[in-house]
Amino acid sequence: MTLLRLGALLRERRGGRGIREVAQEIGVSPATLTRIEGGRLPDLLTFRKICDWLRINPGEILGISTTQSRENPVEDSASEAAVHLRADQALPPDAASDLAQLIVFAHRELARRIREGLADVSTGI
Repeated sequence: MTLLRLGALLRERRGGRGIREVAQEIGVSPATLTRIEGGRLPDLLTFRKICDWLRINPGEILGISTTQSRENPVEDSASEAAVHLRADQALPPDAASDLAQLIVFAHRELARRIREGLADVSTGI
């Protein structure tokens, strides 16, 4: 699944239901939902709302392999941040994918260091 497929996935899941009804459920405007279904890329907050409504991990859409659950805020934030990289028209898709992977790995490493008491996030080191 790719970010470019998000609009088609929304249309499929919406089925015969109206744009206004589904937009209200998601928490976005009908105009926003129409634009995304038409292929426009959502902002970060909208992307999260759509993923929640679709009940899918943002990493699946972004093509980021994740092994942890959606309850992991470190993993979720890394996956969500990557949507901006994918939306950048000036950034080649391979570079966006590589940077997204780097963000995920950096977040995982930071989470590991915090768990093991090797990093103190209050000081930034």
